[in-house]
Amino acid sequence: MEAVAGLIRELAVYEKAADEALLDAEQLIQDGFSDKPMFKCLIAEEQGNILGMALYYPRYSTWKGKTLYLEDLLVTEKARRRGIGKAMFGALKEIAAKGGYKRLEWQVLDWNSMAIAFYEKEECTLDETWINGRITFP
Repeated sequence: MEAVAGLIRELAVYEKAADEALLDAEQLIQDGFSDKPMFKCLIAEEQGNILGMALYYPRYSTWKGKTLYLEDLLVTEKARRRGIGKAMFGALKEIAAKGGYKRLEWQVLDWNSMAIAFYEKEECTLDETWINGRITFP
């Protein structure tokens, strides 16, 4: 989880929000490996080096039922363009299909043209009509 925490920090820097990524490996371990884990995480690894991760968890839709939410999908900059993101996204689609989930959902920043292009190649629907809401607690 130390490597996952590092990837999360790398993503926060990329998204111009480095000061907002406060989670550390200890919290990830506590939240992901308890008797009621809050998330699951796919890891892309090569020769002991973590190259990417996809962190996801179940949600529930009042219209569809079980859905799966992809919180973050990240491949380190040096390992991009090798099909790692595509493989992890494919694995997530398979997990969702086999698990009886009705949707796989995620968010992408409107300025993240690389991610948008990736999802468009995957023939995903990118919805511009919903506005995200958030309340942050200390």
